[in-house]
Amino acid sequence: MKADPITNLNTTIWRNQMIENSILKVNKDGRKATVFALAFPALYLIEMAAHVGFDAVSIDGEHGAFPEDAIDDICRTANSHGMSVTARVPDSAPYQVNLYLDRGIQGVTGPHINSGAEAQALADACLFPVEGKRSWGGGRGTEFNDQQILDEKYGGKLGFAKWANRNMIVIAQIEDKRAWNNLDDILAVPGLTGVTGGPHDFSASLGKPGQPDHPDRVAATLDIEKRAREAGKIAAGDLTTGTGVAELMLGEARAFVAAHKNDRLG
Repeated sequence: MKADPITNLNTTIWRNQMIENSILKVNKDGRKATVFALAFPALYLIEMAAHVGFDAVSIDGEHGAFPEDAIDDICRTANSHGMSVTARVPDSAPYQVNLYLDRGIQGVTGPHINSGAEAQALADACLFPVEGKRSWGGGRGTEFNDQQILDEKYGGKLGFAKWANRNMIVIAQIEDKRAWNNLDDILAVPGLTGVTGGPHDFSASLGKPGQPDHPDRVAATLDIEKRAREAGKIAAGDLTTGTGVAELMLGEARAFVAAHKNDRLG
């Protein structure tokens, strides 16, 4: 029996199966992907994000509240609408990364990457051999280990592993002066897609706590982004542009309240 394809949002989607990374797919068309950031599990918001045309969803596992069963549901719902899910993981330990990848995550941001060795460990955790050392699981992230699907859709497990690697985004979060000092080693990691920042923690490590917009931090970030691109990596915002509930509430929703808080009855 062949996999059951459905058509949704002008995209052929394999029911309950992995999809091509929607961020990279959009990038192939020459545009940045629009990403909706979830701060907590909310399937309704994922459906609304798809409804208005977002390309992908991101979740914050470092500062958000995302139990593993919720990540399964988030990936399942997003994928059914043709949207991939990326995540900042709580930490970059291989077992932690694997818990996210087994749910179907197709992009990982590792927080507090401060050395080339840590960047290499992150890439190894995200990529299957021979490019990395990712462990083979049995969840959504490996098509539930369904040999029939793996054979029909990918030509076997090795074919799937190669496909998964091509559809994985691996980002090191540079948020400490030590990482800046070790940047060349970090950027030399072959499996690393690119880097992103963390202005609050970074400014604190530069001796400027509570000043994420301090000129020293801004200058350091610009240097990091320049060197990343020169090394053939991407920097924050190169592939995507995003927003989330917090930005919408503190922006448009706040403006709405300001415009209407003095409305009179009658």
